[in-house]
Amino acid sequence: MVYLPPHFTETREDVLLAHIERHDFGLLITQGGGLIASQVPFLVERRDGKLYLLGHLARANPQCAALDAGEALAIFHGPHAYVSPSWYEAGPAVPTWNYASVHAYGTPRVIGERDWLTSLLRRLSVRHEAREAVPWRMDDQPAAYLAGMLGGIVGFEIAVSRLEGKFKLSQNRPSGDRPRIIAALEARGGDDARGVARLMREREKR
Repeated sequence: MVYLPPHFTETREDVLLAHIERHDFGLLITQGGGLIASQVPFLVERRDGKLYLLGHLARANPQCAALDAGEALAIFHGPHAYVSPSWYEAGPAVPTWNYASVHAYGTPRVIGERDWLTSLLRRLSVRHEAREAVPWRMDDQPAAYLAGMLGGIVGFEIAVSRLEGKFKLSQNRPSGDRPRIIAALEARGGDDARGVARLMREREKR
């Protein structure tokens, strides 16, 4: 489990799912035969009232053997940024780090059906190629080539049993400090700093 002080805990499912969708290149951690981790592009799917995470691994990845070894954890990191105590109105204070992260727990199931795996890869490519001026299309590739590529990967899905969200965004600081932190992060620039500032602004509006 992740350490979740109450003021940093996010429990709203719509917020947690939106975070996963936005930061869908997750870290899959399993424990069969020892801890092992892989970066995986995930798809989120809801059916029969349950939430599933869909993904694939290279067949040569030793983590494939651990997919049937019990509970797994997928971590979806969001933006993060160093926060200087010099930004606060008053002290004493120490440096800290603001960030957002969602942990998804569940039991993986290996799926060997070729049609399922083909559908997963098509959905992944359509999702991520949508930003390209001339999208790559899976269906344009030679059938023999695709068959070879499909043979080199293993598909899986995780039936999510619980989600834990930690959005550490200076909620423990006086309300007058948070606009100062937001302004300092925006002035610093960079995707992570701006991402944390955006999350903080969204919470200030509520």
